[in-house]
Amino acid sequence: MSQLSFRDDLLQSLNGRSVIVTGAARGIGAATATLLNEHGALVCITDLPARKEDAHALIDSMKHPENAIFAPASVTDWTALMHVFKTALSRFGAIHMVVANAGIMESSPVLDVSVDDAGDPIESAEANRVLDVNLKGTLNTLRLSLHYMTKNSPASDGFRGSIVLVASISGYFGSTGNAAYIASKHGVIGLLRASLDKAASLGVRVNAVTPGYTPTGITREFGNVITQAGLDANTPGAVATAIAFAAADPSRHGTSCLVLGHHLHEMEYSRASILQYWLGQDAAAALARFGAFVKSIGGYRLPKWEPIDNVD
Repeated sequence: MSQLSFRDDLLQSLNGRSVIVTGAARGIGAATATLLNEHGALVCITDLPARKEDAHALIDSMKHPENAIFAPASVTDWTALMHVFKTALSRFGAIHMVVANAGIMESSPVLDVSVDDAGDPIESAEANRVLDVNLKGTLNTLRLSLHYMTKNSPASDGFRGSIVLVASISGYFGSTGNAAYIASKHGVIGLLRASLDKAASLGVRVNAVTPGYTPTGITREFGNVITQAGLDANTPGAVATAIAFAAADPSRHGTSCLVLGHHLHEMEYSRASILQYWLGQDAAAALARFGAFVKSIGGYRLPKWEPIDNVD
């Protein structure tokens, strides 16, 4: 993996840029919104309607509260989230950057199967909730971002917009056992990889930030255990800094910044560089040929739509 460093001058480019941050009333999202606002960005905070008081308290605490607004929505609700984008566009005139940060973790083990009164297994509503917020919600945010950013004129760096997906170290590894969260964050990394060509064709950069353990609301129950074990932990502010640089750096597209205590490493370019060792040279070459062919014909040929109950 390649060690990353941040250029302080990049934060100056945030001045006057409009940003939407999802899941921004607390935790990493709040730290990100605060940092962006501190450097002159026009920030639209979005979170659940129930977080209204937290969001307004956050805005009141900012260096430039006049440059921040709150627009409530669940990222799983397409219409409500679209309204957030329209609100930001109306207030700020453009949407330059979006941080897809909203995420949750299951509150019970989703691979433990409970049964109903008849002894039949019950579907996991908790797993569905996590997948909806973390994966569907990120996809919703990504799609809306691409749509509205294409309305921008190219900036001096040639891009129309910048999107940062907040993934997790669980998007690369899966040893912690929280299956729905791990699956959803693997999906976020999949969205990063799958969106790159389309986003580039629209003049939009997409990157990810991949935090290790960070003490926030969804991880508070685990915090004391981590501290007592003497293990590395992030701060929301450190992750926010990585997000801000990913959003602002015009040289980055398709990167994923691992934030693990004091370790900052790029994951995606590193993965590509070791494929020949992981798969073997022959398999890596075959995979590259297939990918190049699919790209040369304009993308994967999608099947015709059929009702799900008619699919073999």
